[in-house]
Amino acid sequence: MAAQRRTLMHSHQSWTDDLPLCQLCGVGTAPNCMYGPDGKSTQSHPNEDGHFRFSTDCCFLYGVFNGYDGSRVANFVSQCLTAELLLGQLNSNHSDSDVRRILIQAFDVVEKSYFDTIDDALAEKANLQAQLPEGVPFHQLPSQFQKIAEKLKALEQEVSGGATAVVALILNNKLYIANVGTNRALLCKCTSDRQNQVIQIGRAHTTDNEEELARLAQLGLDPARLRQAGLIAGQSSLRRIGDYKVKFNYTDIDVLSAAKSKPVIAEPEIHGGQSLDGVTGFLMLMSEGLIKALEAAHGPEQANQEMAAMVAAELALQSSLEAVAQSVVERVKRLHHDAYASGRQRAPHCSRHEDMTLLIRTINYALSDGLLTPTQGGRIYPVSVPYSNSQSTSKTSVTLSLVMPCQGTLTNGTNTASTLEGGTPTPGQSPTATLQSTNTQTQSSSSSSGDGSLFRQRGCQAAQPDETGRVPPYVDFTHFYRMWGTEHSEGPGQGVLGPQ
Repeated sequence: MAAQRRTLMHSHQSWTDDLPLCQLCGVGTAPNCMYGPDGKSTQSHPNEDGHFRFSTDCCFLYGVFNGYDGSRVANFVSQCLTAELLLGQLNSNHSDSDVRRILIQAFDVVEKSYFDTIDDALAEKANLQAQLPEGVPFHQLPSQFQKIAEKLKALEQEVSGGATAVVALILNNKLYIANVGTNRALLCKCTSDRQNQVIQIGRAHTTDNEEELARLAQLGLDPARLRQAGLIAGQSSLRRIGDYKVKFNYTDIDVLSAAKSKPVIAEPEIHGGQSLDGVTGFLMLMSEGLIKALEAAHGPEQANQEMAAMVAAELALQSSLEAVAQSVVERVKRLHHDAYASGRQRAPHCSRHEDMTLLIRTINYALSDGLLTPTQGGRIYPVSVPYSNSQSTSKTSVTLSLVMPCQGTLTNGTNTASTLEGGTPTPGQSPTATLQSTNTQTQSSSSSSGDGSLFRQRGCQAAQPDETGRVPPYVDFTHFYRMWGTEHSEGPGQGVLGPQ
């Protein structure tokens, strides 16, 4: 019985392998790593993230799953949730309330189905535990109980773990987001005045979320104690799928013991439907590991804007969405490593990162065809610029690919009200224009705005290449060299820096 369960749960085959993949989507991934004293990284556990990206005649379905204590739950959810949503449950006649109800029911069925798969293992585990002497730690058990202890460890590894999820559904050209836990959905859309608004849809279900604390307070829990604890059974999320210990034994967890009913739930928070008519931009689904890695390297203040800027730059450079997503993940990975290696302010936050997954779905957004020339004003110019913000004194060198169109600017704007009725850019316009942080009741961003001075472009006059095909320099770094030299000088007359 146990062998059959393990074979089923660890099988790499899935009925979803035959579903059509969405061609308007790309996914990038990177495994977890821990840095050693020499700066080299090692993977501490197998990748636990998961994702899907399917299209049918009726709708588009995307998801990113962050597993923990193993990948079993993330893999199960990615397969079962697809079955609960793409086997005729959705059709174009459904209203917004119908779609929200179907999404909530799907998550409920998926979790119940997962617990059904481990019922036998839990029963076997309880039977074996009853055969052991009470109150004796495993390492102190007499030799005659060692085999039972080994079986118990194997069973515990089989049934432990859980997952968080963020799912995007596009039906009737409306966007719906279902979130359980700490992954993130960002929508970047180009408005009629050539600005890109960065919208975070929903908030993470952590002890920093006042609505989550209010929900738990109604169950009889103390919000102050929850906020102080931060982590609940080793995880920051207050909503998760699986994790039988928290779901069935929450009364044994001190901070949750007073709850009148299950405090940690798998019910998703639903946002939408939001019309995508006339919208040009892209949707990003990110695992918690990717978010935390970028925030650890540069702080949380501009994380959403930074992510959108990196995606926009790669979209203007790459002709493949898969390459775009992977390039952005690799860039975050490099920034995280560089912050650790710098030994400066943020280095202590960057000793390790978890698995990272980024899913990008374009919305009426044309990728680069690679045919533009410098004189056409749409070329990508990679430059190395110092990164800094008002909340950090670190000066990590970041390679950014800046798009230099003939009109418009790329800056961080001020907070505005969000809408999804922005106009479509004119042909030839690069959608890497102004990035804005947007806050509404159901769409929020914790990022603050900056002056965006690093991104201000040159004039409209096109640069002409010389006889070698190179474009003459048009960015003046004199001020940067002067500031760098001043901050890194060791004495009078030292620290002069400039092009050699």
